[in-house]
Parts: sequence; structure tokens; C-alpha cells
Amino acid sequence: MHPAYIYSKKDKMPSCDTLIRNASVLDGTGADPVLLDVALLGDSICEIGPSLEYDAKITVEANGLSLSPGFIDVHTHDDTSVILAPEMLPKLSQGVTTVIVGNCGISASPVHLHGEPPDPMNLLGDATAFRYPTFAAYVAAISDSQPAVNVGALIGHTSLRNNHMDRLDRVATGDEIAAMRTQLQEALDGGALGLSSGLAYLSANAASTEEVLELAQPLAAAGAVYTTHMRTETEAILDAMNEAFKIGRLNHVPVIISHLKCAGIVNWGRSGEVLHALEEARDSQQTGCDCYPYAAGSSTLDLRQVDERVEITITWSTSYPEVAGQSLAQIASAWNLTQLEAARRLQPAGAIYHSISEEDMRRILSHPATMIGSDGLPNDPRPHPRLWGTFPRVLGRYSREEKLFSLPEAIHKMTQMPAQRFGLAGRGIIRKGYFADLVLFDPEKIIDTATYTDPIRPSEGIASVWVNGVLSYTTQGATENRSGRFLARGKTTWIQ
Repeated sequence: MHPAYIYSKKDKMPSCDTLIRNASVLDGTGADPVLLDVALLGDSICEIGPSLEYDAKITVEANGLSLSPGFIDVHTHDDTSVILAPEMLPKLSQGVTTVIVGNCGISASPVHLHGEPPDPMNLLGDATAFRYPTFAAYVAAISDSQPAVNVGALIGHTSLRNNHMDRLDRVATGDEIAAMRTQLQEALDGGALGLSSGLAYLSANAASTEEVLELAQPLAAAGAVYTTHMRTETEAILDAMNEAFKIGRLNHVPVIISHLKCAGIVNWGRSGEVLHALEEARDSQQTGCDCYPYAAGSSTLDLRQVDERVEITITWSTSYPEVAGQSLAQIASAWNLTQLEAARRLQPAGAIYHSISEEDMRRILSHPATMIGSDGLPNDPRPHPRLWGTFPRVLGRYSREEKLFSLPEAIHKMTQMPAQRFGLAGRGIIRKGYFADLVLFDPEKIIDTATYTDPIRPSEGIASVWVNGVLSYTTQGATENRSGRFLARGKTTWIQ
């Protein structure tokens, strides 16, 4: 079933730009769907109700398809892609209308490089991609590039460390923390959503809890958030969670744990413990998490994560580009080396780690505190399929097919919950006066098609996507009408 687009003109009626008729409206709050018409004028929703009468430039006959707020991808590494590849097809084709960049401690701004970007900042591109010494310069670049999706931005702890430290394998001094905090404050004044950290990576692992505590001090006054790729997601995960909660509690700021998981085979089955720790923290402070719907992660190739019991696929290697797509086990066998020796030879490189239990992932994904984030890597030549498939996979596989949660609940995790937690004013709900970020989809057909062997494939079941009232994607593909904006931080309203 596809929507019909009708161009017409009538007299003596209120005018609108687009009238979407007979849509099954999922408003983002978790409420059951209701068959309604929705009228758009300019960048906003001007009316919602049954059988609206409008002189519309375009009328879309939804024929009962589901209409929801545009999906908000809360965990992306699209920092440079929104500028260098502003069509943003991997996200737009999923129904994503807003991306939050700057996660895991790595942001494209404010950055002053001293050579090539350190790992994992290189996930965002090579040295030429880091052109934004100030946050204001980055915001201006988004405005100039006019991406197809909206952009909210976090500031990365590792990026700030890079700017002010001669080496990253030590704790920052008081003066260095003060310099980092000045840059963070400038970005918060410019509308940044908060601070992110990536304490698991060697470029930030040497940072003490006190370093992050001191750096995060400006967040509370700004009404901003702290997100973290924790110090570890393996055996000591509960300690890492407590560190994250401490940073939020002592600074009186909300904490969002990035891509919550139980990583590593010896850690499988611990999701109950992990979620109990999250729930205990939620009794006394504002905290939540995001999750991607796959039992595998992806990042740079980390020697500490090489485990011969875990399937590891190499996605790129600077030294040996020809091995992309092969497993580390295959490469090691061909070279007559151990996997650790082969991994050392391949660096710098990227990898997919099949190190997560499906059962643990499902339990975390379905928790009421969990938002949806893709954690996709757009600069990876053979990306994890989550880059193209995350949101339809949640709706098609885990909601419709496996009934892990209802469709309204799934939509809530992708829309109102992230909008309120990150302070994205006027977004995340279908409501009169809110911005017209919308996705029309077939709930019976929506599904991801990207796979580990064929990862660059658009999902099925997305009929239309509007960004700020502009039709940006249809079943025929992108319309080339890009209308995304930089989204400055508004007031956060925490949903526990």
C-alpha cells in the first residue's frame, strides 16, 4: 500500500501546504493509534483531527498507514557526514529526521588537531574532516550544508583532551581541565546538548573520575546532559555504571549510558544485574540508556577486545585494505599468526565484534528506560548494518514479529522520550504547533534489509518522510529537498 499524492485547489477554506488524510496516528506518547488527518503549514503542524477541510497544495491519502513523529537517532557518529554527505540517505531512508552527534567522547568540534586524529576520533574521518576549531564554526557549517536531517550535538571529552593535552595516556592537570571546561562552556552557550565521554578508549581511559567530574561542572546550570561510553562494558560493568552515576549525581545532571550492553562471552547473562543497577540509580537520579537492536558492536580494532571465541570481522585496514570483509580468524590463519598478532599487524583498522548475547540485548532493548540509537559508522566502507537498518529493525522484527513491545511503545522510545531527555523543543510528538518532522510507514511491511554481508541497503516499508514540513523521502527515494537544521538545546523534561 502506498500513499497517493493529490494536487488540488479549493476556495473558501483555510490553507495549508500538506494535508495527510486517514493516517493511523501514533503521536509519540505511547498512546494507541487513532485514525486522523494532519495538516502542515510551513515547518509546523497546523491542525490535527478527523476529516479536516483544508485548501491544501498537496493532499496525501495515507490509506490507513501509520504516521508517527520522525525518529530521533540518539547515538550517531554522523558529525562530519551531515556536512560532507548532507543527503543523509542511511538515516532518512529509515524515517530518521534528527541525529544526535558527538557521542562516545568524540565530536568534530571544537577540535585543534596535532597531526592525524587519535583513535577513535579517526572514526569521524581523517585530519581533513576536522575543520571546526570552535563549536560556532561547526554550527555555521551545518547551516551552510543544509543536511536532510536535523542535527543536535554533544561535545566530546576526548576531543577536548586532544585540544589541550600533549599526550592522552595520563590524567589532565587542573589547568588543562580548566581550558577544556572553557571550551565546553562556549559550546553550551552555543546550544550544545551536553558532554559525552568514551572512557573505554585508550585516548580517555587514563582520565580519572575526578577529571570528568570537574569538566562536567557547567552542565547543570545549562540544563544539559552527560552521556557516556563507559569505562568498560565487560566484567567490571557495574563499577563503570557506578562511576557514571556518580558523575551525574555529584553534578546534578542527567546521565545517559550509551549503547548499554553486556559485552564479552564471560559477561553474557548479566543483563538482569545491569538493569537492576540502572533501576536503583533511577530511584534517586535522572538516568537512562540507549541500545541498538543487534548482537554485535562495531568500532576501531582494539587489541583488548580480541578473543578467539568471538567472531570478529575486519571492516577496514589502512595497512591491508584488501582484507576488508574477512574474519580476523581467516586472516590470522592465512598469515599463520594468532588472532592477536594479526590484529596488531592490521592496525589501524575497524571491526565488527559478535560479542553480545541476543537475550541480553533483547532485555535491555525492551526496558522502559531505553531509547534507540544506531551507533552507525558512516565513514566505514563496510559498515555494520545498524547504520541503515536500526529503526525499521526495531519496528519490524522486535515489535511486529517478536512482540517484544507494542508499536506505540517502540515509537515512544524513538520520538518523545529522546526529544524530552535531550531538550529538543517542539519535536518528538504529533501535536498542533510542533515541528512537522513526520514519517509515514506501513506497520505490516516495515523491516530492515541491511545485513552483515550486504550492509548498504535501505529498509522497506517507509512511505514518506517530512523534515520541518518538507517532503524529503518517498518510496522512490530522496526528493533532494533538504530542510534539516541545527537544533539548539532546549529545556530537558526527563521521562523516567
